[in-house]
Amino acid sequence: MTEILTKPLADRMRPGLLEDFSGQDHLLKPGKPLYEAVDKGHLHSMIFWGPPGTGKTTLARMIAGHSDAEFMPISAVLAGVKDIRAAVAEAKIIQEQLNRRTILFVDEVHRFNKSQQDAFLPHVEDGTIYFIGATTENPSFALNNALLSRARVYVLNALTSDDLLKVLDTALIDEQRGLGALNLSMTDAIKEQFSNGADGDARRLLNLLEIAAELAVAGNSQIITEQISNEVLSGGVRRFDNQGEEFYNQISALHKSVRGSSPDAALYWFCRMIDAGCDALYLARRIVRMASEDIGNADPRALQLCVNAWETQERLGSPEGELALAQAVVYLASAPKSNAVYMAYNAAMRDAKNSGSLPVPVHLRNAPTKLMKSLDYGKAYRYAHDEPDAYAAGENYFPEPLAGAAYYHPVARGLEIKIAEKLKHLRELDKIAAKK
Repeated sequence: MTEILTKPLADRMRPGLLEDFSGQDHLLKPGKPLYEAVDKGHLHSMIFWGPPGTGKTTLARMIAGHSDAEFMPISAVLAGVKDIRAAVAEAKIIQEQLNRRTILFVDEVHRFNKSQQDAFLPHVEDGTIYFIGATTENPSFALNNALLSRARVYVLNALTSDDLLKVLDTALIDEQRGLGALNLSMTDAIKEQFSNGADGDARRLLNLLEIAAELAVAGNSQIITEQISNEVLSGGVRRFDNQGEEFYNQISALHKSVRGSSPDAALYWFCRMIDAGCDALYLARRIVRMASEDIGNADPRALQLCVNAWETQERLGSPEGELALAQAVVYLASAPKSNAVYMAYNAAMRDAKNSGSLPVPVHLRNAPTKLMKSLDYGKAYRYAHDEPDAYAAGENYFPEPLAGAAYYHPVARGLEIKIAEKLKHLRELDKIAAKK
């Protein structure tokens, strides 16, 4: 055999039977609700949520086949309300003339807006269609509540290494749908490389395998060598949907690892995002935020170090700048933690928003003109540097309704131990002044 079949390998290898489906054991084992529904042909509307290449489309086709239902696929990338109406009209004809049920499968359903999603509702309600949507985005955010209430959500997981190796081995030996007729071979180590390169995505795995097979055939070889593997797998990136669900999951993991004082985990998540192509300057901004939110005045050096790392990234780019950001991440995770400034800021902001436009106390006002001075602007202001210890004990700097408000409560960690001691001393001086 000198050439590979023109139909894509990933499409040829779609399983038709439940027992041939790789992965998703939490859904497709006997006794599980989805398995029983597919096995017995009991239809209901559903949403499949999971990363690419986990079998969402294949599973929908399988359900249609087991249920003897018409499978009608549309893509939310290309379709609109007009296409939905046309599909529903066709489903009505199939229902009336052939007495068959129709599964309307919508790939990437999260790309439909609210009105487009609403267009399905009456036809799901009256049984004209059974709706199956596939999405890589969190349905809680991507789909409206009306549609979610009419469909059960099933979460599909990225395939494990064992799942992917099973898919790869099947494709290598299957003579009807796969590459069996080519008699190709590859070592277990190279199979592992392909499994890792696929990153949980069976479609990506089969596409990579097909390219490797083409290279082997072009070189009159039946062995997928280390050289071929390196050529095929070079330049691959990890699964990372910029600004999507996985993006925010990973930045959350990075931030929480820093907050939890785990420098190793923080460095791992930082590297995961860099490896996947995340904008390093975005990470720099988030790292600066972490310095203020979670370290604060427990170690004020953290903020400056992070700003320096950001500047290094801007000046030097990759990879030198990324190493500086990594240094900042490790420092933040290792530093003493305080969210006292963050909490104080939020509390003060609430008062600023809720208390209205309270006037500045007269003694704190600026008095650059005679008129202002005649109105007592700045009168009785106590210049702190002229007071003992440069502190005007008992002075009020708030608008009168907020006098005595306290937002900042230093923690007993890092430099804030000293800050807390100083503030406590100043409060005691205020109490003594109030008694006089």
